[in-house]
Amino acid sequence: MNSAVRPALSAALGGCTIVIAVDRRSAELATALERHGATVRHAPALTIVSHIDDESLVQATRQLIDAPPDVVVATTGVGFRGWMEAADEAGLQTALHDALSGAQIVARGPKARGAIQQAGLTADWVAESETSEELGSFLLAEGVAGRRVAVQHHGSGADGLDELFAEAGADVVSLTVYRWGPPPDAAAVARSVAQTAQGEVDAVLFTSAPGAAEWLATARREGALEAIVERAADRRLLLAAVGPITAGPLLDAGADPLIAERGRLGSLVRAVVTHFGGGAAPSLDTAAGRLELRSTAAVLDGQVLPLSRASLSLLRALFEAGGGVVARAELAAVLPRSGGAPSDSAHAVDVAIARTRDALGIPTLIRTVVKRGYRLDVAFPEGPA
Repeated sequence: MNSAVRPALSAALGGCTIVIAVDRRSAELATALERHGATVRHAPALTIVSHIDDESLVQATRQLIDAPPDVVVATTGVGFRGWMEAADEAGLQTALHDALSGAQIVARGPKARGAIQQAGLTADWVAESETSEELGSFLLAEGVAGRRVAVQHHGSGADGLDELFAEAGADVVSLTVYRWGPPPDAAAVARSVAQTAQGEVDAVLFTSAPGAAEWLATARREGALEAIVERAADRRLLLAAVGPITAGPLLDAGADPLIAERGRLGSLVRAVVTHFGGGAAPSLDTAAGRLELRSTAAVLDGQVLPLSRASLSLLRALFEAGGGVVARAELAAVLPRSGGAPSDSAHAVDVAIARTRDALGIPTLIRTVVKRGYRLDVAFPEGPA
């Protein structure tokens, strides 16, 4: 079994807990993140339900066979392949291939183009930006008035292409090959939004607009949305989207997500790795090196140092003070399950500080300020970068 384990690529995501609100290809995405040191939690807010057995899809396919399209729009690879599989199940594959072979075929990206080629057809044009907007603009510039246009949609089909082409005078045949269904584990989604709001998560990744919208809706229902948006605004949480369409619900919620340059999973992973490994996360320059905090560890001068929940709570309070002194009473308030008399609280803080120093391996990183409290030994005490 060990021989099948892929080697680590980097430790850029060491100490990071990442929620992936993804159903399709979630295992592939998780593996890619884990190879950079991340701990991944799965919380898909929606599932993909195939339309292969839907009579409406088969009926639309028969209509295209009877009256072949002038233009075929493929928006996703998985959707186009699903359409071909549905035609095969209905005994229509050869007839559909013949009907599409004379059409102009355009693809929203390389995955859709690959599915077109797999079906034995040729893509005449591919959107470089991998967006529906570019695809729509291209066809409108060519002119669609009086042309029969078949549009294979992704997920909910809410990409606006049907309306765009119909308003321009096209005869539109709409094909939704898969649709969104309920989450496989609603409790896991609810837990993920609570953990994200409480600071137990470093990043949440989204690969579809409907999935992002539903995850945020769960956060709203659980009373966690405001805290999540605040954490993202303070750069304590990264919200990342595979492309601008997916980012739409996040922007509508008031968040400013990281958007991958190209609408592909590999680009999304690279963006997240670059964020945490390239210095974009909040940091402090200390006497022991650059310090960053993750949900389960500190990263000091590039070294990942796993810490207990108590140590992380203390270190985060000191980190947020940016080198300023934090009183024992303030530190006692952030300790998990802290309580008791003031003298007991002070003692608990002193013990927890000692354990944190041991875990960090550099006792002088946390300085004792006599009769006042503790502070981090920072190079520039004006605050976190």
